[in-house]
Amino acid sequence: MTTSPPPSSPSPALSMPRWELVGMVAALMALNALAIDVFIPALTEIGEALAVEEANRRQFVISAYVMGFGAAQLFYGTISDRFGRRPVLMFGLAVYVAASALAAYAPNFESLLAIRFIQGVGTAATRVIAVSVVRDTFGGARMASVMSLVMMVFMAVPLIAPNVGQVIILFGNWQSVFWVTGILGAVMAVWSYLRLPETLHPEYRLPLTFSRVSAAFRVVVTTRASFGYSLATALTFAVLFAFINQAEQLFTQTFGMGEMFTLAFSAIALFMALSSFMNSRLVERLGMRRLSHLALSLFLALIMTGLVLAFTLGDSFPVWLFGILMAMLFACFGFTGTNFNALAMDPLGHVAGTASSVLGFMQTFVGGVLGALIGYLYDGTVVPLFIGYLLLALGAVACVAVAEGGRLFGPDDDLSIMPAAVQDAD
Repeated sequence: MTTSPPPSSPSPALSMPRWELVGMVAALMALNALAIDVFIPALTEIGEALAVEEANRRQFVISAYVMGFGAAQLFYGTISDRFGRRPVLMFGLAVYVAASALAAYAPNFESLLAIRFIQGVGTAATRVIAVSVVRDTFGGARMASVMSLVMMVFMAVPLIAPNVGQVIILFGNWQSVFWVTGILGAVMAVWSYLRLPETLHPEYRLPLTFSRVSAAFRVVVTTRASFGYSLATALTFAVLFAFINQAEQLFTQTFGMGEMFTLAFSAIALFMALSSFMNSRLVERLGMRRLSHLALSLFLALIMTGLVLAFTLGDSFPVWLFGILMAMLFACFGFTGTNFNALAMDPLGHVAGTASSVLGFMQTFVGGVLGALIGYLYDGTVVPLFIGYLLLALGAVACVAVAEGGRLFGPDDDLSIMPAAVQDAD
């Protein structure tokens, strides 16, 4: 099993201006983040309109989408290696737009959840194809530079999306949020159809076989570093998803912020975006292991501090202190998520395309399920959140320790040797 090597001749996508290609890829990636965060202010209205009596069940609007997004990544990478990038992207965007329109007419909450799952299945194509297009078109340092620009835009979406959702709700209703996401999906479909050529060279198309997918699974689960870091990434992503699921209830019910809660959410997301930018500047100097292991240690210490404060202060826990703790936690996330994913992929270069889909499935789906579970335990206080966070952090530390054979903070120059299983997958 092989992946598309760097093109030996210029990719068709190079006929596009570089700024347009970067903008298109960033917009495709941002479409997914938008479909999560823009719905946070709409959860209460959706629950009231569809007669959801248990407030915590409203969070499933977020969770259903995340699970669909995570599950579908398993297939898109392999399919796009066989049929090309354009048809898979067009299919995914069509599903996304259709699901957005159908969701606006959902007759009940259960139907809405099913449609949101399908919406996530559709937009998963945008994430997989966006990364594949960059890989097809650029190589080496230039590819890293393009992806850095793309990720800067992607990380900026949580800063504005909840506020956009709040504005839509003020002037419309919850159905309007779905119409907006559907229109944006349609715009991306038209732009991609008109301007994005096929970037997969015909000679790099790979057969669609069960053996290729099963071999990638086998490589991932039998490579200690990859499996350990993949699970650690899933656990840290669960922290993010748990917060997204609970954010509206925490800020509006526990802390009584009302409609202004989206500003607090954006302020916390800002620290995650800034730390991601700092990571891109520091990682070559300090190394992925040292940065991510230090961030994970601080992550655990902050969670333990938050849990002690939650039990000590009880209902008197001030929102400003909670906001500071969350901002610092998600600043740590900016140093763990990207580096853990890179460390998981490091031994899998020979099967990078399909393995990336497998890892994306494990990280997003598992993280989404665990995040949904913690979110559902909301009881009006921050105690369940910090207890869940502590379990996730301890699990992440254990996974990293297993991945590194018990040795943390090591240098990046002792990268794992490709296991024999990879050669067998060829």
